Amino acid sequence: MPRTISGILLLDKPHGLTSNGALQRVKRLFSAKKAGHTGSLDPIATGMLPICFGEATKFSQFLLESDKSYEVVATLGIRTNTGDTEGEIVETLPIVDVTTARIQDIMKNFVGEIDQIPPMFSAIKVKGQALYELARRGIEIERQSRRIRIFSLALTHLDEQSFSFRVHCSKGTYVRTLVEDIGRALGCGAHVKELRRVMVTPYETMPMVTLPVLEAIAEKNGVMGLDAYLLPVETAVNKFPAVQLSTSAAFYLRMGQAVRSAFPLDSSFVRLMSEDGRFLGIGEVLPDGRVKPNRLVSSAQAA
Repeated sequence: MPRTISGILLLDKPHGLTSNGALQRVKRLFSAKKAGHTGSLDPIATGMLPICFGEATKFSQFLLESDKSYEVVATLGIRTNTGDTEGEIVETLPIVDVTTARIQDIMKNFVGEIDQIPPMFSAIKVKGQALYELARRGIEIERQSRRIRIFSLALTHLDEQSFSFRVHCSKGTYVRTLVEDIGRALGCGAHVKELRRVMVTPYETMPMVTLPVLEAIAEKNGVMGLDAYLLPVETAVNKFPAVQLSTSAAFYLRMGQAVRSAFPLDSSFVRLMSEDGRFLGIGEVLPDGRVKPNRLVSSAQAA
């Protein structure tokens, strides 16, 4: 029978599995009634895929909006229609004058706020249809550029056929497009060979767990043994300042009313904590200094 559980699992998604496929396997392992993932990874990608169970799904949007870090291996001299190894080769170009100094110089142009055009092979919808569905039929349409931010971009390896780098970027960044743009600037083209997500804010220092480990634990200790890998729901929103509420203020918030307290006006959201330190949810700070409920955990979860 499905269990009602809440928490966040930092799954190390394996190569070759879709994010939804990984979610469904984890959901079955935990016998969870409700679960969802935050921030899809392509099948060729590995690494951190936060999976939210139960009450944590209420706060998944904050993880979707988090910045992320990736380790990337790109192949030089070959362009594909998808921007990675899963696609068909559309052009092969000679690799000329590709040096460490030149790549590093080119990479400087991509650090900071930049405009990026999403790839056709993406899940973005236009008039209700995913772009990748059009791309598979050989249809390409004009896409609006998106403003993203590259916080850091560092070359880690270069050889005759490929280069590797680490990137820390904002939500909505397509690493495949970044690689293609760097390849275009080099004049020889490039595509993603390997991609690994190593961090999703705020889990910079938290370890991931693999499917084989989870399967071994489930076989040895049953589903209850898996719960030790769940992080508290509130870790998804730890970036927001915490505010302790009186019992009466917490009561009125649960009734949907805005309340007054010593809320920081320099933050849009705050973590709401009870007098005894329990996480109640997220509140939205209003211009007049009050806070209104944004997303609250159930009374049973907060009890």
